Amino acid sequence: MKVSKLAENIIGSEIIKLAGEVNEKIKQGEKIYNLTIGDFNPNEFPIPSELKQFIIDEYNANQTNYPAADGMLELRTAVSNLLKQRGGLDYKADEILIAGGARPVIYSIFKALVDPNDTVIFAVPSWNNNHYTYLNGATAVVIEATPEQNFMPSADDIKPHISKANFVALCSPQNPTGTVFTKEGLEEICDLILEENKKRDPSQKPVYLMYDQIYWALTFGDVKHYNPVILRPEMRDYTIFVDGISKSLAATGVRVGWSMGPKFIIDKMKAILTHVGAWAPKAEQLATAKYLTDLNSYDAFIDLQKEKISARLTGFYKGFQALKAAGYKVDAITPQAAIYLTVQFNLHGQKTANGTVLATTKDITKYLLDEAKLAIVPFSAFGASADSSWYRLSVGTCKLEDVDGAIANLKSALSKLS
Repeated sequence: MKVSKLAENIIGSEIIKLAGEVNEKIKQGEKIYNLTIGDFNPNEFPIPSELKQFIIDEYNANQTNYPAADGMLELRTAVSNLLKQRGGLDYKADEILIAGGARPVIYSIFKALVDPNDTVIFAVPSWNNNHYTYLNGATAVVIEATPEQNFMPSADDIKPHISKANFVALCSPQNPTGTVFTKEGLEEICDLILEENKKRDPSQKPVYLMYDQIYWALTFGDVKHYNPVILRPEMRDYTIFVDGISKSLAATGVRVGWSMGPKFIIDKMKAILTHVGAWAPKAEQLATAKYLTDLNSYDAFIDLQKEKISARLTGFYKGFQALKAAGYKVDAITPQAAIYLTVQFNLHGQKTANGTVLATTKDITKYLLDEAKLAIVPFSAFGASADSSWYRLSVGTCKLEDVDGAIANLKSALSKLS
């Protein structure tokens, strides 16, 4: 049986593969600390109660037919106000596109701006840029980010490739690392893009920037979120945002995302999505619009959300630092944002109690799952090199009381290595 070349060569999600192994162990009755999925346990992180009631109200009001193709005006207006009041961004309702979460937004941005054989620049580890580049038949320029830079790319990394680029994909706060751009770091990248676009003939396609800020509300301590358009207003002509309620309101299954950018690009994305039908359900859109009209309630929920997430991230970070201080070959980067902790298991070449050598990252991942009952995702699943010793630890499905148990399991497993 034959399928298209695209389908023949598409790579499935490494995270989903790992999740399959984890779920099988759970089915067999094992206690697994499953910290793989960038999702929330609704029992630990429920959506706002007001939003839930508004959704129920809209279904009771029979709001079950097609929404507007670019999103309900009520929601686009509410998003416009949210962005202005909390993000300092001035986008009108007709410069905003609503979709069924961030994925169709990203898909439509790529489809609207990237031609076959165009050059797309992105850093790894990062979420799915490699797959969206493949789906467009584009050429990927992959930058392997380093722990010294908190796994965020720099202008110096991008500069050698910018003259042939058509599209740069950035994310901050970053999935999978939970780290953010510094003000200076993002300014330098913006200046690089602006300088390149000034050189180009008007008939040429400029370098566009996709800026994924789906986690922007979830920063911790003194960490600040920066975006290109605030730092460099000229970037407004070249920047298309990815945003939504999926992470900030723990509403991954509610499927309400949006994009904002130049109107002529937003209109093209809308046209693309009309043929995909990837709209957020009408009831959820109207409910979200109602919820976002009360930004005081929104702020209170975000503050609680950050407090709960930070407690888990900080707990794991302190646990890893204690293990490191005790001589175990682990490390962690101070949590900055999102629901992720970047952790390291520098265990290549170590031997298990039965003499098996942990030769590869896959070996280490399996050992952590089998012996520590700890399921986390290696950065190689996000495009980093296969031998990377760094991992994403996601706390959205974690109970606070599980942190100590996971660290204790980990210590026991690490103590058996030599």
